[in-house]
Amino acid sequence: MARVMADCRRWPSETDCSLTIIGEEEEVVQAAAEHAASVHGHEDTPEMREQMRDFLEPAEAYTNEPRQHEPLPG
Repeated sequence: MARVMADCRRWPSETDCSLTIIGEEEEVVQAAAEHAASVHGHEDTPEMREQMRDFLEPAEAYTNEPRQHEPLPG
């Protein structure tokens, strides 16, 4: 199974979050959902987890360089 990444640096946040999570898809979705709820105040719902799944990137795309923020979806 291919490794994927969820990178908080893609989105603007009040804390300018720099967390990047890399691993197997289910692990990353679970960890990212828990992080979004505990740190960013989002509600951990099945819909939110599905949306996160759509935002995953290949782990090979990781770079330590700063990222430009993308507009928040919706």
